[in-house]
Amino acid sequence: MKKSLSIVLSLSLISIAALVAQDSIVITLIDKGGKGAMAVPEFRGSAEAQTLMSVFNTNLWDELEGSGLFRMVPRTSYPLNVPQRPEDWLPEESRAATASSRPGTPAATAATRELGKRLRDWSGPPVSAAYMPIGYTAVQSGRLVLYGWLYNVSQPDTANAQVFGKVYNASLDETGARDIARQFASDILQRFGATSLMGSKIIFVSTRTGSKEIWSMDYDGSNQKAVTSYKSISTTPAVAPDGSKVAFTGFVRNKPEILVHSLLTSRRLPFYNQDASLNATPAFTPDGNNILFASTAGGGYAQIYMCNSDGRNLRRITSVRAVEVEPKVNPKNPSEVVFVSGRSGPQQIYRMNIEGTDITRLTSGEGEASNPSWHPEGQHIAFAWTRGFEPGNFNIFVMDVASRRVDQLTHGAGRNENPTWAPDGKHLVFSSRRGGRTQIYTMLADGTQIKQLTMQGDNTMPVWSK
Repeated sequence: MKKSLSIVLSLSLISIAALVAQDSIVITLIDKGGKGAMAVPEFRGSAEAQTLMSVFNTNLWDELEGSGLFRMVPRTSYPLNVPQRPEDWLPEESRAATASSRPGTPAATAATRELGKRLRDWSGPPVSAAYMPIGYTAVQSGRLVLYGWLYNVSQPDTANAQVFGKVYNASLDETGARDIARQFASDILQRFGATSLMGSKIIFVSTRTGSKEIWSMDYDGSNQKAVTSYKSISTTPAVAPDGSKVAFTGFVRNKPEILVHSLLTSRRLPFYNQDASLNATPAFTPDGNNILFASTAGGGYAQIYMCNSDGRNLRRITSVRAVEVEPKVNPKNPSEVVFVSGRSGPQQIYRMNIEGTDITRLTSGEGEASNPSWHPEGQHIAFAWTRGFEPGNFNIFVMDVASRRVDQLTHGAGRNENPTWAPDGKHLVFSSRRGGRTQIYTMLADGTQIKQLTMQGDNTMPVWSK
C-alpha cells in the first residue's frame, strides 16, 4: 500500500477496507413474522377525507409490513364487509345462516351481508389473521382525524379482542395522511415491544445538484433536502448520537478536512483541523463528546486519531506503516473500536481498544471489505465485502463479532456498499449500483424487503440517525 494515499482520495474519498469471515452461518437478528398474521383492510374516510385515504392506506400497510414483525395477509382473501368501528362487530353466536344455505334465499343474502363482521371471519380461513386494525377518518375543524383500533381477532369475543383504540389528528393534506398512518402504526408496533422508525433520518451523499453534497431524508425516503452547498466534495458523513449534528469529510480548501454541521440549522460548527494532508472518515463516540478519524497529522500513512468534538485535544491511537481509516466505536462498549487497515496486505477490518491496544484482525484476508457499522446492541457489525467477486464488487454481510461468523444479505445485484443500522436494529440502509447509477436502499436485517429510497443523481454513504 503506497504512502501517497491516492486510493484514499479517489471517488468520494474512502471506500477502503474490511471484512472477511469463516463459514457462513445465518445470524438471527429479527424474528420475522413472529408476532403472527396481520390483516390490514383499507380504511375509508368521510367527505374530504376520502381523497387522502390512498396515501393513508399505503403508508399504514408499508409501516406494518416493513417492521418485519408480521406475516401480512393479502387483501385478496378478505371479506367484502370490513368493520370500521367497534359497534360494527356482530356477536359470534348470531350468524344469520350456515354455509349450507341455498344461494338466493333470504338467509344466504343475510349471511353475505354480514360476512366480515365477526372475529372468526378474519381469524378463520381464508384470512387466518391474528391481528387486524380497523377505523375511519373524518374532517373536523379543518383537520384530518383518524379513529383507529387494533383487534386480536383470535379472541373468542369482541369484549376481549380490542387491544387499544385511539384518536389521531393531523393536517388535512397528504402529509397529514402519511403522519397519522405512521403514528397509528407506531402505536401498534409498540404493543409488540418494537421500536418505530418514525422520526428517524437518513443522512447521505448526493450528486443531484452537480457536486457531492450532504443531504438528509426521512427514514422512508420522503422529505429529501440538502444539508450542505459547498459545490465541491462532501462525503463520509457521521451523525452525532443525539442526531443534532453531522461530521463529514469536505474538500472546501481542496484537501480532505473534517467539517461539522448542525442538522437543526444546517450551519457549520467550529472544528479545528490538524495541519495534515488528510483528515477524514470521522465517527462520534457514543457520548458525542469525541470524534475518531483518520489523519496524516503524524506524517506518512493515515492513522487513527481521537479528539474532542471541536477538534481539540488530539490523541493518536494507531501507529503502523499502513493506511488505517473508518474507525467506528461500539455503541454499547465505548472502549471497543473496529476500523479498516491495510497492515496485513489487502484491506481488512480490525478490532482494538480505544487506546490503541489489543488489536485483533476480525477477517481472514480473503477479498477486500469496507464500511464496518455496529449494530445498536454492539454484538454485530454490517460491512461490505468482495468475497467471491472480482475486486471492487461488494456485497453486504453481517458478522457476529464474538464468533466471527457471517451471513450474506445481498447477492450480486450490483455493487452494494456502506451499510448502516437503523435505530431499531432490524433494518439496514445501504447504497447499491443497480442500473447505471448508485442509489440508496433499505432492507430488513435478513436481506429481504429491499426498498429504493432515492432516484435523482448518484446517492451514496447513507447513515441512519435517530
